[in-house]
Amino acid sequence: MMIYHTIRLKAKAGVTEEQVGEALESMRNQGRVIPAVKSFIVGRDFGGDFDCGGVFVIEDLDNYWAYLTHPAHAETDRIGMPLVEKYESYDIVDDHDPEMGAKIADLHRRRYESDPALAALVGGQS
Repeated sequence: MMIYHTIRLKAKAGVTEEQVGEALESMRNQGRVIPAVKSFIVGRDFGGDFDCGGVFVIEDLDNYWAYLTHPAHAETDRIGMPLVEKYESYDIVDDHDPEMGAKIADLHRRRYESDPALAALVGGQS
């Protein structure tokens, strides 16, 4: 199984290119330092109402959990979410398990339950 975790972001008005660059570099750092990430791309987003984004390739749910709970991922949320007007996060999975969506949602639920400050930060976005 492979999970393609995708994030798309639109910066708030007034956010500088330097701030966007810092957030993108933090996302790239996730790809470099989180062992669960098999490959990644981070950059500008074209063809929609977003400015930038990333895709992180992860092999299975255990590794997805490791990705979600890694300190580098939390650091990106803390740097980037205050800059975001709008974001979208979704997963494309090549597994036919009809419960896969619920299993992935449960990982996110567990993550936010374990870090209420992060949940409030992310929950404040549209």
